[in-house]
Amino acid sequence: MNLDQQFLNNSLRSYIVIAAIFLVTLIVKRFISRFFASLIYTWIDKKNHYELRKSHVHRLIIPIEQFLIYLVAVIAIYELRFPSEWNIHLYKLTLQTVAEAIVKLVFIVLFIRVCLRTLEFIAIILEEKAKLTKDQSDDQLVLFFRDFFKVILYIIGFLLILHYVFNENIGNLVTSLSIVGAAVALSMRESLENIIASFIIFFDKPFTIGDLVKVNNFTGTIEKIGLRSTRIRTQDKTYISVPNKQMVDTIVDNISLRTERKIELDLQLNVNTTALQLTQYSQFLNSELSQLKNINSLLVFIGEAGKQYHVLHVECLVSMQLGLNDFVALKDKINLMAIGYANEHNIQFANNV
Repeated sequence: MNLDQQFLNNSLRSYIVIAAIFLVTLIVKRFISRFFASLIYTWIDKKNHYELRKSHVHRLIIPIEQFLIYLVAVIAIYELRFPSEWNIHLYKLTLQTVAEAIVKLVFIVLFIRVCLRTLEFIAIILEEKAKLTKDQSDDQLVLFFRDFFKVILYIIGFLLILHYVFNENIGNLVTSLSIVGAAVALSMRESLENIIASFIIFFDKPFTIGDLVKVNNFTGTIEKIGLRSTRIRTQDKTYISVPNKQMVDTIVDNISLRTERKIELDLQLNVNTTALQLTQYSQFLNSELSQLKNINSLLVFIGEAGKQYHVLHVECLVSMQLGLNDFVALKDKINLMAIGYANEHNIQFANNV
């Protein structure tokens, strides 16, 4: 057999070498793809948990295999000479030019696909690690940056196709897009402010998912922090969206970060109540309330003395570890205790003024 025999402007030897390269690639592609996938996983997760790696590495294997085979095919085919018999023109373009454009298009698509799968692969690993922490803000941060970098990769892929497939000058295109982008930014100023505010929330962390907050006269639990707004489930079980800019610019009371919760009681007593009765009433409340569990500090004093009524002020600080039902029960007990003493000792409360 003459290995130098020509077929379509290429020797038989060249075809055999390329076929051998393809065969070797098909044999080792799985090992190479597994190696790169494991390498990326180990780089992200230093502890290198075997079970997690086994369940996630396969997500990258197929895209890397396809890209590897195509890369070898492109390199091998470029070693061959394009047959002169096929050099025909299609709408002022040669068949060779069209074929090269298609090859570049497929290459860019497969490359971006591998990058997207790698991004998703990294996001899944980081999401698994984020679930191990109590702080839920890092879960949202992973999803946020995953979607953000996906958009960046799509834009890069689009620009690469314009430049290498259609031979467009992307420098002029980027300049035009920047001018258009400036005009869009001016028209969407409020939306951009909310996006910038979302970054501030993610990094400054004035509150996180699961925190109980009070903002704009609404009290509720943070359920989601998005790019544009923060979703809050109120105590009335309604679901509201507050723009992130407001969450940054207004005063947000993070109730979950309080160390203690306050119980306040203002007893408006009839002006005919004597000083002795007020003193005994104050001593009674001090004595009885100080014996109750879960009260960290107690303050009872006459807050106001006037022509219309006297005010006996009661202030208790309770630990935030106390559940809501127990807190309400303790507050009821204090109220009933104050009412019961007033009834037993004929102390009249002030009429509504």
